[in-house]
Amino acid sequence: MNSDAFIAKIAPAAVRDWHDSGVSAALTIAQGALESNWGASGLTVQANNLFGIKGSGSAGSVIMSTTEYRGGKPYKVNAAFRKYNSWDESVADHTRLLKNKRYTNVLRKGGKEAAKAVAAAGYATDPYYANKLIAMMDKYNLYSYDVKEGDEPMTAEEKKQFQALQDMVTKQADRITQLENRDNMSTPEWATEAIAAAVKFDIKNPLINTPAKGSVHFYRLITVLYRLGLFNKPKVG
Repeated sequence: MNSDAFIAKIAPAAVRDWHDSGVSAALTIAQGALESNWGASGLTVQANNLFGIKGSGSAGSVIMSTTEYRGGKPYKVNAAFRKYNSWDESVADHTRLLKNKRYTNVLRKGGKEAAKAVAAAGYATDPYYANKLIAMMDKYNLYSYDVKEGDEPMTAEEKKQFQALQDMVTKQADRITQLENRDNMSTPEWATEAIAAAVKFDIKNPLINTPAKGSVHFYRLITVLYRLGLFNKPKVG
C-alpha cells in the first residue's frame, strides 16, 4: 500500500479520536505508518496491529520477532502482540492506551509536541523515535489532520464528498495492486504514456511497482486514470 492510500484509510479514525479523546491525529497516522511500515508489516497483515502494541487484543494475540533497544543498541526478541479484527479496532486501542495516566502529557497537543511527549513517556525504546515521527509528519503534512471541531474548512457535504474520494483512492490502489500481480504481459504501446506518468507521479512512493509487466485490465485501468488527469502533477516526495 502506498503512502496516500494508507493515510486515506487510517485518517478518518485518527481524526475521530482527535476530536473525541485529544490524541493528535497527526501522531496516530505517523505512529501507524512508522510502526506498520505503511501497513505492510507482518504484524499488520496478520493481526491488523498498526502500532506494535503488545499483549492480547480483541482477536487474541500473535508471537512476532521485534527489535528493542538497550543502552541505545538494538537487539531482537520474540513477544506477544495484540491481534484485532480491523484497523479501526487497532486505532481505538491505541487511543485507549494513550489515555492512560502514563501518557497524560500526550493529550490535547499538536503533532510535534505529542510526538516528543509519547517518546518521553517510553512508548518505544528507539532513542530516535520522536525525530522519526516528526520527520514523517513534516514530509506528509500530517499536521493538517489536527483540525479542531468547528474550524474545519469543509462543509458537511464537502466532507462527504472528500470521504467518498478517499474511499475511491483506497479501492483503486488495492485494485491496481491486484491487477499488477496478475498476467505478465509487456506494456502495450497504447498504455506507454500512462504507465510513464503513473511511475513519475510519486517518486518516493511509486503508485505501481512493476510497470513492465501486468494484465490487460491493469493497463486499461492505468490508462483511464491517466486520461482523467490523476497523474498530471507528479509528486517529488
